[in-house]
Amino acid sequence: MTESAERSVLSFGKNLDMPSETTAIHVTHEAVGKVGGIGAVLDGFFTCPSYLQAVERSILVGPLFTTDGPVSERLGENGEVLYSSVDGLISPQYASAFRKIERFYNAGIVYGRRTFLDSRTGVKSSPEVLLIDVRHMHRDSLNDFKRLLYTEFGIQSHLYEHLWDFEQYLRLAPPAIAALKAIDAIGDSTVVISHEFMGMPTALAAIMETQCRIRTVFYAHETATMRRIVEEHPGHDTMFYNVMKQAHNDRLYVNDVFGSQNDYFKHSLVDASKHCDHIYAVGDYVADELRFLAPEFENADIDIVYNGIPSYEISVAEKIASKRKLQAYCKDLLGYTPDYVFTHVTRLVKSKGLWRDLRVLYTIEEEFRTQGKTGVLLLLSTEVSQRNSRDIYEMESAYDWPVAHREGWPDLSGGEANFYAQVQEFNARTRNIKIIFINQFGFSRKHCGMRMPEDMEFMDIRKGSDVEFGQSIYEPFGIAQFEPLTFGGICVVSSVCGCAGFLKDVTGGQDVRNVIIADYTNLKTQDYADIEDMLGIDRAVRDRIETGVSETVAMQICSRLPNSEAEIAEMIATGCQLAENMSWDVVVKNYLLKYLNGVSHKLRMPAADR
Repeated sequence: MTESAERSVLSFGKNLDMPSETTAIHVTHEAVGKVGGIGAVLDGFFTCPSYLQAVERSILVGPLFTTDGPVSERLGENGEVLYSSVDGLISPQYASAFRKIERFYNAGIVYGRRTFLDSRTGVKSSPEVLLIDVRHMHRDSLNDFKRLLYTEFGIQSHLYEHLWDFEQYLRLAPPAIAALKAIDAIGDSTVVISHEFMGMPTALAAIMETQCRIRTVFYAHETATMRRIVEEHPGHDTMFYNVMKQAHNDRLYVNDVFGSQNDYFKHSLVDASKHCDHIYAVGDYVADELRFLAPEFENADIDIVYNGIPSYEISVAEKIASKRKLQAYCKDLLGYTPDYVFTHVTRLVKSKGLWRDLRVLYTIEEEFRTQGKTGVLLLLSTEVSQRNSRDIYEMESAYDWPVAHREGWPDLSGGEANFYAQVQEFNARTRNIKIIFINQFGFSRKHCGMRMPEDMEFMDIRKGSDVEFGQSIYEPFGIAQFEPLTFGGICVVSSVCGCAGFLKDVTGGQDVRNVIIADYTNLKTQDYADIEDMLGIDRAVRDRIETGVSETVAMQICSRLPNSEAEIAEMIATGCQLAENMSWDVVVKNYLLKYLNGVSHKLRMPAADR
């Protein structure tokens, strides 16, 4: 290691006598706001009493994505800025150490706190937040760090540095470690947690720290390499998970089966997680996917830390009241009151497998015709930002949005238009079930139009739902799919969802009425002798398998839909009990802390000997 490299990565800060309590550094792109699953995990941790009792200090670290807006909004909603060089807020308490770091790296620093609150329990906490403006960093210090990443870990930064999604997280690492030292957050009791690939450069910088031994954890919310393969291959999960299982038996790994993945920057960073002291995987399949990356992962310390789901009980009257709001909304839009309300709240991306919902509903609709029943699927999904209320009201008035849509902003984006074509075909071919495609974030009159009941709120679509779909082709966990569980809803998930593994862990594998698991990877009697045969599973093969599975799922749904208030009460009681055993408190106590307390330093082989 060169003297300049040591200085650029490691030299700032003080040697401190750290307290024995754990300091957890969470490196993530969701440091100031919830964007997806990682944000939900952080919400769960920071409002969980068992986490707050066990972890003395938590700090969120990430890049500063924008300098637009006032300083009061720099750390998002419920944020308090204590120092911000990008806004000229130079607090004397931090200026001396921070300014030295900023000058050396030519990087701005924003530091403060962000408050997390569980409005139901009243539990709140205010972890620290550290953001680094990495846009204009000096090249010398940056190149020193890139050189270290290559010599110590084999990461070839020059292959990806033209990609800002790679470059910004690599740039984050050196000044972040320096700034953490400046606020006395680095010591032998510190754990740096890399949430996905974004935090890996910072975790690797922590591994190279010489003043103390920082523990490092890679928190795998997915395996990016495998997600790309699953999404891009026409056989999707039906092909992939059968191939991976066979490859494990044959002691083959992803590069052996699917060719080199080294062109993918996320693969390079995730592969480097083998150098971390420990790895958490949010689901059983994620752990298997990690072991499929390379032989080194076979003996890595990988443990399952599931995500938690909401857990609280409502009365039958409350559920019926929420369902009646949904029914009233459907009647206003379609002219009839459905007997059953199906829902799917999700992002509009390929991995969510939305076409599978339609396959299932076609069969349910045929059954409903014979029974004289009706239904509506409220599908909340968009691939763009939230539309403003004025646009929603104008579309509603002009052409009956969301029953009808038009291509182009502020209505359908390209991907939304493609999906809406499938919705139109479904609605044209069916009588007893219709789909309402709501391409908007939020579920209230303000966000979704004047025909929505005035007192409607987002929780109504969770409480009032009879069935929530979530038949993803790739789903590391799937918190959203299980959110209606505690309210007695039937949750339909695919077998590759991590939440299915958690349910199995809780129930011991017993079938429960509230959850239907659709296995689209089951090849049944079809003969695939080897991996080459399995790699040939294309869309035609997958379509045949999906047709059979979706018919089975549809009939399971029809047989489990509640027909009385007594059955609703039973569903609520069972769902709430399941959710209690899958809550964030259970996750933290039984999974996270058990492994976090046991994280020990991995013996690291010198680069020259590797």
